[in-house]
Amino acid sequence: MDKVCLHRIIRLLKQLQGINPFDGDSKPSGVRLFSPGEGRPTLPFPHPWNYSQPIRILETFFWNADREQGPGRHNRYLDVPGFTPVLVTRDPGIIRAILSATGDQPGQFDRDTLPSTGIARATGKDTLLFANGPFWRIQRKLAAPSFGKSALFQPEKFHEFEETFRQTIRKRLDSLQLHFEKSGEQTIRIKLEPEIKVVMLEMLANNFFGAQISYEEIRDRFTPALERVIDHIVSDTVINKMGIPITRMPSITPRIAQLKIDFVSFEKLTDLVLAPRKEGRALWKQFKSDAPDDKLRSNIRVFLAGALEATTSFATWAPSHLSRNQEIQERVYQEVKDIDTYTPDNLDQAKHLNWVMEETLRLTPSLYFLPRRATADTWIETVDKRKMFIPKGTHILLDVWHANRCEDYWGVKATGFPALDFAPDRWDALTARGQVAKEFFHFGFGHGPRVCPGKFLGQLEVGLVVGAVIKKFRFRAVNSNNPVKAGVSTKPMDGTLVDLELR
Repeated sequence: MDKVCLHRIIRLLKQLQGINPFDGDSKPSGVRLFSPGEGRPTLPFPHPWNYSQPIRILETFFWNADREQGPGRHNRYLDVPGFTPVLVTRDPGIIRAILSATGDQPGQFDRDTLPSTGIARATGKDTLLFANGPFWRIQRKLAAPSFGKSALFQPEKFHEFEETFRQTIRKRLDSLQLHFEKSGEQTIRIKLEPEIKVVMLEMLANNFFGAQISYEEIRDRFTPALERVIDHIVSDTVINKMGIPITRMPSITPRIAQLKIDFVSFEKLTDLVLAPRKEGRALWKQFKSDAPDDKLRSNIRVFLAGALEATTSFATWAPSHLSRNQEIQERVYQEVKDIDTYTPDNLDQAKHLNWVMEETLRLTPSLYFLPRRATADTWIETVDKRKMFIPKGTHILLDVWHANRCEDYWGVKATGFPALDFAPDRWDALTARGQVAKEFFHFGFGHGPRVCPGKFLGQLEVGLVVGAVIKKFRFRAVNSNNPVKAGVSTKPMDGTLVDLELR
């Protein structure tokens, strides 16, 4: 009997005995696969009947956890005989340690590809999002630099991007203002999310990549197509266990037939975005690689889908929160009303706007969990010297959503405000205490080597959009509550439904 088989048998015997495979002073506690009578929100794994409620799956791991003392309060695991263990943590120190130890070196954590198989089938496996190991490092070197702070925020380059972004936003807001003037209405009830989606895709495709696509085609063709593709990605990850691409399936239902048309539109949009590369327009004149277009297609698809998902999530949650906080909205207005050029310095000085953006990412992060996988038996150590042993093969869900909402880490004792409150002033209170942002990670763009390459572009876009909307309009939430819907990213359940009025 070889060592691998022996190891598997020993591992199975330990699973059957319920022995905790983890170790250390931050050792997690176990959850049961089935636990009738406990009132848990759902089963602790995705299946065809609960995959559309992923945050409830994460909640299941921490059901009644607040009754527990010790490391199991924030670290939980599921270990089913015959399967590799699943670790779920909402401990920011553990999250940070694992993200910092993610990379392409032996023994480091990989990004777990299991939750993103549907994305890979839709965009390609050769992407920054899906790739691991040395291939990921190559992709990062190829695609990420153009999105970096040094590329975006050099004065001459920034001015060009900022001006084109601002023109796009101004056109959309002016058309809304014209509607007010023609109709004579004092207020308009509108969902901001659909409007923001189109603007985000337009800014990325036309302003950043230099394409020349009409607003009408982006609104009527490409945005709806990408929305349906992204919805398909979520269900495809859970339901399509055979891994058959939708494009190879027979068109036996209207949904499959429509999705095939949508994937054609996705490819067309990718072509339109790649075309300006030959002329060196916009972003492409900074792109120094001689890689052929075919090597870039998959990453371009990821960036386009990301504009419709993560960036839109950020840009819709911010006004959603502000629509329920008129005093904070007015503070931001007083700060941005005289800003005509959103230079990095002007953005830095708009402290209330920045606090709103930080608090939005904390309370309602776009990426609500970050998946990792242990490539070897690994000990991790937190900044405060706590340790955890994680066995090889473990699937890891870094539960950012619940970490950011945990009273132990973000509540009154830690920050001066309840963790579940939208309170931008908490960032002022932390600064007054001499605590800096690096001590309070909300992981809104991830952390460590695999931090989101579009971080600075996303901050720029959202700052421009939120600032521009507040300068022209006041807005109040129609619904008092603000529940979340989650798929690839999180969004407000009501689509940011507001009553809008001109200032």
